[in-house]
Amino acid sequence: MPSRRARLLAAPLAVAALSAVLAAAARCGGGDHDPLATAAARAGHAGNPEASIPPMCYAATAGGANGCWTCHTIGIGPNTLADHDLQREYSFSDAARRNPWTNLLEDLSAVAARTSDAEILEYIREDNYAPLRRALAARPDYPGYVPDLDLEAGLDDEGFARDGSGFRAVRYKPFPGSFWPTNGSAGDVFIRLPAAFREDASGAPSREVYKLNLALLEAAIASPSPLPRVGEAGPAGAPAGREVEPVSELLAGFDLDGDGALEPAVTRVLRLPARYAGAAAGVALRAWIYPRGTELLHSVRYLDPDRPALLSARMKELRYARKVDEPDDWAIARAYEREAQEKEEGQPPFHAGGPEVGLRNAFGWQIQGFIEDEQGRLRLQTAEEHRACMGCHGAVGVTVDHTFSLARKVPGAAGWRHQDLRGMPDVPQAGHAEPEVLTYLRRAGGADDYRGNAEMLARFFPGGALDEAEVRRGAPGGDRDLAYLVAPSRERALLLDKAYRALVRAQRFEAGRDVALGPATGILRVVEGESTGLGEAQRVYLDGRAHLAW
Repeated sequence: MPSRRARLLAAPLAVAALSAVLAAAARCGGGDHDPLATAAARAGHAGNPEASIPPMCYAATAGGANGCWTCHTIGIGPNTLADHDLQREYSFSDAARRNPWTNLLEDLSAVAARTSDAEILEYIREDNYAPLRRALAARPDYPGYVPDLDLEAGLDDEGFARDGSGFRAVRYKPFPGSFWPTNGSAGDVFIRLPAAFREDASGAPSREVYKLNLALLEAAIASPSPLPRVGEAGPAGAPAGREVEPVSELLAGFDLDGDGALEPAVTRVLRLPARYAGAAAGVALRAWIYPRGTELLHSVRYLDPDRPALLSARMKELRYARKVDEPDDWAIARAYEREAQEKEEGQPPFHAGGPEVGLRNAFGWQIQGFIEDEQGRLRLQTAEEHRACMGCHGAVGVTVDHTFSLARKVPGAAGWRHQDLRGMPDVPQAGHAEPEVLTYLRRAGGADDYRGNAEMLARFFPGGALDEAEVRRGAPGGDRDLAYLVAPSRERALLLDKAYRALVRAQRFEAGRDVALGPATGILRVVEGESTGLGEAQRVYLDGRAHLAW
């Protein structure tokens, strides 16, 4: 039997034949929607070899406007990548110098205005997730991820899926800039650990063991500094651990809060054990590294202005990631070295796999995505569309094990529920004194990398100058919250929904997935030189962190 790696590498060659089989199975099942058809039709299409370079990297930096610092920084822990030089220079191959993300160069305001509010609201309130689940469940030969989270069944009061799937909601602070709802989309995240993490030492299902293991993972991933091990003294002046939901030290068998006693319920982890608990007691607990088998499910949604959390029923995209391998620190460092060498040699990034199984990065994550077809049904992304997902989850200095959300989780029990920005404060990034939104607006000169969000400019840059007092209202101690700062008005939300719907109808995602509601003047069509001008303007920052100072 061929190895798993061989099967992954061979996958693109088999996708057309496989899709024919699966399409027939769908017809036999009474459905006419084949979520794999587009990927099959595009099999063998080379497309953009540099699709992993996101559109934000083509931002113009005139006047020292710098949104690059949020991603490109010094790296922490096992992420040894120091890529802050990308703030100074457009380090592109010849193939990448012409901006392929031309959708951002189109003003879709007029197109959006031709759609009525009633029409777009009806559209975004239709469920396209359950039909995808049904379509893929009817395909026994499909080797990829079949969505097994039943959103209709809902979540309980602790954020666990009621369907028994093991998924749990993560409430997190969105990454600054393009990922704020005011710039086009809302989203949510769910996490699932392997079965052993959900079982006690005898192998019986145990919610308390699962909560304990999730708390240990939260402390390992979301703590800005590595926590000392149980029995070790922490460094002088070290932060006071990580707030978690109440978990049992008796069940853990470790003194997690360092008070010298084992207690039935503690809410702070100051010391990490060497291993997880229950049936996962043989799995090493590593700072800033997820264990093998971790799954993350992320939906990208339209903006429903009448829902408090802005999350529409309809999904723009469904993204799934599974940690299929857990390389050690040496292998991680070697992967970064290989990536740098390939880049220096002018080679485009290579990712094993194919659309029907997902693409794998060099750090153990396998990623698969679905996106709307022209009728709004979720379909498998093409190989080129998948490559566009890999840039942010590959070699980027700011990520924590190549992910964002759990490192930015609201601490403790309040962070184990469905995504909602209401009541969430604009806390600083780790190591910063000022709130994150305020810092971003100062450095980027606007609410997105292109300084094209006219609504945010009018709200927070009256007369062209940043109104810091107004932005601070969303910080701790202020009278507002993060939702006040980064949620769009009803009018803007609906215009963004309508504009994106135009992209869906056109199915030109190879030209980007972001929309502009006005001429995009802050983005380059062609990159002519090397320097961004930020170095000369002394506007390079080395303090970007995914972690937050809650």
